[in-house]
Amino acid sequence: MSDERNDELAIETLAIHGAHGADPQTGAVMPPIVLSSTFAQPAPGHHGPYAYARMGNPNRDALERGLAVLERGKHAFAFASGCAAMEMLFRTLAPGDRVVAGKELYGGTYRILEAIERPLGIETTYVDLTDLEATVRAIDGAKLVLAESPTNPTLTLVDLEALAKICAARGVPLAVDNTFATPLVQRPLELGATVVVHSLTKYLNGHSDVLGGALVTSDDALAERLRFIQKSIGAVLGPFDCYLTLRGLKTFPLRMERHQANALELARRLEAHPAVSSVRYPGLPSHPQHELAKRTMRGFGAMIAFELRGGEAAARTFFERVRIFTLAESLGGVESLLGHPATMSHGSMPREARLAAGIGDGLVRVSVGLEHVDDLYRDLEQALRGL
Repeated sequence: MSDERNDELAIETLAIHGAHGADPQTGAVMPPIVLSSTFAQPAPGHHGPYAYARMGNPNRDALERGLAVLERGKHAFAFASGCAAMEMLFRTLAPGDRVVAGKELYGGTYRILEAIERPLGIETTYVDLTDLEATVRAIDGAKLVLAESPTNPTLTLVDLEALAKICAARGVPLAVDNTFATPLVQRPLELGATVVVHSLTKYLNGHSDVLGGALVTSDDALAERLRFIQKSIGAVLGPFDCYLTLRGLKTFPLRMERHQANALELARRLEAHPAVSSVRYPGLPSHPQHELAKRTMRGFGAMIAFELRGGEAAARTFFERVRIFTLAESLGGVESLLGHPATMSHGSMPREARLAAGIGDGLVRVSVGLEHVDDLYRDLEQALRGL
């Protein structure tokens, strides 16, 4: 499908048709899974489109085309996990370079920056990216700005368009982790970002059966560098996982409609519950950046965070009581999951850094699934009773 044609189509159509057409050899409407690790060459030093699976695979090519189309980018790269994708982005930096990152950041990303990159000579300055004046001061001399919006797990929003203008004026690339929002809700490249990061494990695959990550960009020079890193280091997504993720993309917009509808209704009901001191969801008028969400996003996502009045003790009792919800790492699958960021997704962060990022011991993160919303709320209500 041509780029011109893609520009005319809605994301619901692109999710189904934007990655590939029928297989030219067999007519299969889904790409056959190509498991071969190597490909025949007609002569030494001469090969067709594929030579070795680390360098390229038909299933990975199809998935990468689909991801680029959904994010309105030119180039996409699929990796073995979201953390692998993030690390490949940092591999474009050199010792002595500095990253400016939001102080509210996924714990795995924080761990990479502090435990892996810092010993290699790449420094990180953490800043409140909602404070544009502080951000301007921090960016001076940086080689990369990294933002999440909404943030994990506190669901703070960053004005990506304003941040992108600040970065562009200073010649600093802006990377945005778009995992929570997904390209259905926002497309950071259209707002001026340089590169988008995804954990494919989450909504884009959507069935809790694949580990994967991706980078998407329209910057040709960055893409050339990422392509070299991808084929050299080889932290690539395998063909079967590419196939499963591509299948997930086809139902992704429809799933997100139900995810978001359920999340908004649960957020409204939780906000009125006496055991809950606060609810963070961009679709609620009480969210500090609700107006920004309405202005820059096409929805509000499907993640909720709420604080229990009883703190960590109440949280532990709550997790023991739930029946439909599952206490588990990850998010974005068809089933509803709960997390305790203080001990799970952000357990590797020092307590002082975690509290500074707004992650208290009584904070609960909810990945709202596709079950009936009344069943989900009844489960939450019985688990919250008396806390």
